[in-house]
Amino acid sequence: MPRSVFMGRAVAPGEPLWLDEDRAWALALAQVERDSCPDCGQPWSEASHQDNEFAYQAELIRCHPCSTGAKALHAYQESGGNAHGLHVSVVKRG
Repeated sequence: MPRSVFMGRAVAPGEPLWLDEDRAWALALAQVERDSCPDCGQPWSEASHQDNEFAYQAELIRCHPCSTGAKALHAYQESGGNAHGLHVSVVKRG
């Protein structure tokens, strides 16, 4: 079976950019993304079903880069800085 562009095939001159397999993978991904909650990523068909109201548990995990960015943004705003349109770039030291 030929490797697809979607799965990492290098396209040679004269070859089609997308094979039937590429289209199938892309359409399958689009379907999964349409059925996913934008916040948690769980499938809507399961996450919104009444039988699953108490089927999930949550765990709080701190992302240290995001936490550092949020602290910097908060300090900037507290000092009178205008955060409209501001993006925070976080890089690892050393």
